[in-house]
This record gives sequence, structure tokens and C-alpha cells, in this order.
Amino acid sequence: MTDFTTHTLEPAPEAAKPILREALKGYGFVPNLYATMAEAPTILEGYTTLSNIFGKADLSETERQIILMTNNRLNGCKYCMAAHTTLSQIGGVSIDVIAALRNDTPIADPKLEALRQFAIAINESRGWPTDGQINAFLLAGYSRQTVMEVILGTALKVLSNYTNHVAETNLDDAFAQNAWESATVQIAD
Repeated sequence: MTDFTTHTLEPAPEAAKPILREALKGYGFVPNLYATMAEAPTILEGYTTLSNIFGKADLSETERQIILMTNNRLNGCKYCMAAHTTLSQIGGVSIDVIAALRNDTPIADPKLEALRQFAIAINESRGWPTDGQINAFLLAGYSRQTVMEVILGTALKVLSNYTNHVAETNLDDAFAQNAWESATVQIAD
């Protein structure tokens, strides 16, 4: 595997430094995902900008984390599953919802389960859900806007999950208590 640098603030590329400083201010540390993305400041800027935009979606914190963690699990991203488990706990997401997302089991709330199922459909179909899947999602109480917001959350996870896969990003100590292993991910040689 090719080694990627986990940048610290000072030797990081100049264009990445302001974003890394903001992360340090916000999290109290620079997450290794950001430090790895700093290699290409444009992906770091793209990821943080898209993350901020997704935070403006007409979704609750629980709904946003359902979309993000569903994609993390489907993409087999150990780093993001641990990080988003921690962020979900901090954000007040129910422990039952977090457990369902980590273990690929149904969420008890039917509307939230419909969101999980639709996020699965978007990921697994590569953006080609069936009319039946869209209609079931709308009948569960979501809107066409939410269909688009699921796509937005999926795009955000492509950036972080794929970066972590390619760079084999080390898990931060802050997320270590929520380490996760996928039973279904297979890595080709």
C-alpha cells in the first residue's frame, strides 16, 4: 500500500492550514481524516464545505447520522463508523439507533427505518433507486427534498470513506472506544 502523510499543522500545505486550524478549534484536535486530506487541500476544503452544507439539510441529527452511518457501513469504513458513532453519541442519537446502524439491524421507528432503507437503496443502486423504493420512502413521510439530501449525504461519505480506504487512516484516540469491524468487507489483493 502507498503511504500517505498524516499532516500536522505546521508542515501541512498552506491552503490546508486554515481548515486544520478550524478543526483544531472545533474538535480540540485535528482528526486524522482531515490531516490526511490535507495532502490535497482541495479535497479537504470540499469535504468540510460539503459537511457544513449537509448540516443545513432539513434533517434532524439522528436522520443525518442514519444516512452517514449507513453509507459508512456499506462502504466498510472503519474510521468513519467509529467517528460517527462518537459524534452520534455526542449529538444525542438514541443508543438503539446507533446499535442498529453499527450492526445492520432494523431501527424500531418505522420512519427512521425507511430512511435507513432508502440510504441503502441509494448506495447499493449507485443512485438508481426504483420507483417503488422512492414511493415507499415518500409514503413513510419523507419528501422529494429528502431524496436529494440522502444523495448529498452519500456524496459526503464517498469523499471520506474512499480517502480512508486509500490512505488507511489511523483511528484517532477520541474515537477508539467506538472502533468497529465489518463482517462483510472484503479487500482484494
